[in-house]
Amino acid sequence: MSTHQAATLLEKGTPLEITERQTPTLGPNELLIEVHAAALNPVDHFQRDLGMFVREFPAILGSDVSGIVAKAGSDVRPDTPKPGTRVTAFASSWFNGKADYGALQKYVIVSEDIVSVLPDSYSFVEGSVFPMAALTSWCGWLWAGISPSSPPSQKEGVFVWGASSSMGTFAVQEAKLMGYTVYATAGAQHHEYIKGLGAARVFDYKNEDILGQMVNSAKEDGITVRAGYLATGDQQLAIDVLAALSGGEKAKLAVAPILKKDLTLPEGIEAAFVSHPEDPVELKGRIRWVFRDWLEARLAAKELVASPHIKVVKGGLAAVNWALDELKGGVSCSKLVVEL
Repeated sequence: MSTHQAATLLEKGTPLEITERQTPTLGPNELLIEVHAAALNPVDHFQRDLGMFVREFPAILGSDVSGIVAKAGSDVRPDTPKPGTRVTAFASSWFNGKADYGALQKYVIVSEDIVSVLPDSYSFVEGSVFPMAALTSWCGWLWAGISPSSPPSQKEGVFVWGASSSMGTFAVQEAKLMGYTVYATAGAQHHEYIKGLGAARVFDYKNEDILGQMVNSAKEDGITVRAGYLATGDQQLAIDVLAALSGGEKAKLAVAPILKKDLTLPEGIEAAFVSHPEDPVELKGRIRWVFRDWLEARLAAKELVASPHIKVVKGGLAAVNWALDELKGGVSCSKLVVEL
């Protein structure tokens, strides 16, 4: 049986170690991906350092990959990407806890539903940044009632709080593609970049009167805002802004980080942690729609920007610990990617 290299977490709170793993056998509805690039997310350093959401050791962390389909299971659908196809995929052990499904290794197993064909117009490095951002932000927007099946009127808007993050930049692009007027918050140095992704207005989250600025802008633009996506930042302030923008109507804020317990929710305002459906059938349908339908079509049409700014970490798997430490220290409008 063949083997491959992996960045392996042997126990929580220890550095990842480069190990040689058996290349696994596929299930009937799975694909084996030869990984060419893997993007890192903040949850990765929490898993390494604290063991969060890790069910068994040794573990392989990570979620976002791009590469080439090496093998296909015996019972994949006819429209599933064939061996030799360039793909981006959500390669995570999140759902089953098994190391064979973690991203940070040269060969990884994924479900046939959780991949998108990656056109030649995107490099492998660019392609690796899409999966988690797409799945997470869509789960948030759909919970908040924002969907391509119900296009907005010209006077409907949404806001994205923390728009310079990976989830935030993608949430901006999704909302713009659906036709919403997008308000966003980010550091002043990133405003033009976020506008380039589709935001109509970008506000500095450090401004003491950001609530007043956003409310006044909504009045000037004649829009109503009943949904928001918080990728990162002050949850209570975002809730207060949504309450003001909604004008007393019901509104929802989808929150990507863990929802704080001491939040004050005005009447009519809901806030919830972004999560995938618990029902297995609904989850499978959601995943297939995000990857095989929406993301694949948008990539083919060249409608998406690989965002935020990508920083390639030199050294491959051996550099992952250094990259996770840098991510833990805080990055701004930057996505760290390792090439394998």
